[in-house]
Amino acid sequence: MRRKIGLVALVAVVGLIAAACGGSDNGGNNGGTTGGKKQVTAAWIYVGSKSDAGWTQGHDFGRQAVEKAFGDQVKTIYKENVPEGPQTASAINALINQGADIVFSTSFGFQDAVVAAAKAHPDVKFEQATGTALSDNLSEYFGAGEDSDYLAGMSAGYATKNGKIGYVAPFPIPEVIREIDSYTSGARFVHPDATVQVVWTNSWFDPAKETQAAQSLVTAGVDVLGDGVDDPAVGEVAQKSGVKWTGYDSDQSQFAPDAWQTGTVYDWAPYYTQEVKAVIDGTWKSNFYYGSIKDGMIDIAPFGKTVTQEAQDAINKRKAEIVAGTFNPFTGPLTKQDGSVGLKAGDTLPVYDVNNPDTPSKYNINWFVQGVIGSASG
Repeated sequence: MRRKIGLVALVAVVGLIAAACGGSDNGGNNGGTTGGKKQVTAAWIYVGSKSDAGWTQGHDFGRQAVEKAFGDQVKTIYKENVPEGPQTASAINALINQGADIVFSTSFGFQDAVVAAAKAHPDVKFEQATGTALSDNLSEYFGAGEDSDYLAGMSAGYATKNGKIGYVAPFPIPEVIREIDSYTSGARFVHPDATVQVVWTNSWFDPAKETQAAQSLVTAGVDVLGDGVDDPAVGEVAQKSGVKWTGYDSDQSQFAPDAWQTGTVYDWAPYYTQEVKAVIDGTWKSNFYYGSIKDGMIDIAPFGKTVTQEAQDAINKRKAEIVAGTFNPFTGPLTKQDGSVGLKAGDTLPVYDVNNPDTPSKYNINWFVQGVIGSASG
C-alpha cells in the first residue's frame, strides 16, 4: 500500500476527503430480498481509513469476509474516518437510515454514541469493540491483545542491546495501558533491566505525530521501537534509523523488513461471520466476547529475519503456555511503576466482570508496571 511516510500522509488526506463526503458504502440494494428472504444489512463504523495497513484495515478484511461468506444474503456498508465525539452519532444514524440491521462499532471512543443509539433503536443490533457496555441489543467484543503484546515484548527484550525500548502509544485508556504493561513485562522477562519509554500521540491514526514521537525516542537512545497505533509509521522510522521494531494490528513487516521483529495481530473475520449469520438465522443475542490466541482471534505475526532462533523458541514456548492456560501476563506478583504492589502473588486480574463492572480488572486498569517510563494518565 505505501512504503514511505509521504505516502502515509497522502492516504490520510484521501481518507479525510472521503469522510468529508459522508463516508463510503459498498453498494448493493438496501432492504432488498434474495430468494424470498429479506437481505440483511451489516454496517461498520471505522475510526480510520480502511487502507491504514493496521487496525481499520483488519476490521475491513472482516467485513469483506462477511460479503464472501454470504453473497447476496447480506449487504455490507461502512463509514470510515469517523471522529470520536459528536460526529459519531451522525455516522451511526446515516447507517441506520441506509437500513442497517446490525452495526459494528470499532473504536473505544464510539461507545457513548453507540449506547445512545441502541436505546433509541431497539430493533437494530449493535456490537461495540473494546468497550464495556451491554444491553439487550448491544454486545461487546474484543480480544486478549495483551497476551500477544507480552510475546511481542519478549521479542523486543531479545532485540535490545542497551535495554532502552520506546513505545508510541495512542490514548491513555485501560485497553492501551494493559497492553503497555504486558509488553513491558514480556520485555523484562528476558531482559530484567529493560525500560519502556512511552510517548503519547492522543490519536489512533496520525502518521505525522507518530513519526515525530518515534524520532524523539530514537534521539533519546532507544534501540527498539514498539507501538499501539493504527498504521506502520513507527516502523518506517525504525527502518530509517537502524533500530528494531514490533508492530501492532497486522503483519506490517513489508514496511520495515530490516527492523521488523513481530507484532500483535487480530483476525476479526470468524467473529463477524458468526455474528452476521446469527442475524440472518434470527438467533442473535447480546454477548460479551473476549477472543484469544487459542480461538484464533489474536496471534503474533511471523518473525522478522533478525529474530534469533533462541528468541523464537522462547516466545513460542510462552505462547504455548498462554494457550494451555498455565501462564497469564496479569497474574501476580506485579509491581507498579512507583514500587507499590500492583497485584499480589497468585492473584489474577479478570478481563471484565459483567455482573460487577466496578471490580478491579484489566478493563479498568489505570497504572503502569515497573519498568515503564512515562505517565499512565497521558
